[in-house]
Amino acid sequence: MDYIGFIAAFLTTVSFAPQAIKTIRTKRTESLSLGMYLIFTLGVACWLTYGIHIGDIPIILANSVTLLLTGTILVLKLKHG
Repeated sequence: MDYIGFIAAFLTTVSFAPQAIKTIRTKRTESLSLGMYLIFTLGVACWLTYGIHIGDIPIILANSVTLLLTGTILVLKLKHG
């Protein structure tokens, strides 16, 4: 059943990538909610911590990438928001 976890991890991470890439390229964050990105980034960090705790590779991989992307957007929002 790990393959379902890898597929889910891939799809949810890839679905977030276009928004992240656009925001990182343009550095335009005025339409993004600071509160949403704070909560979302914290949630992703918790999922990553949980994945590490249970040793679940799909959760670890997906949330590592997503944390990098959301963390970058959060920093941009704080800097240019």
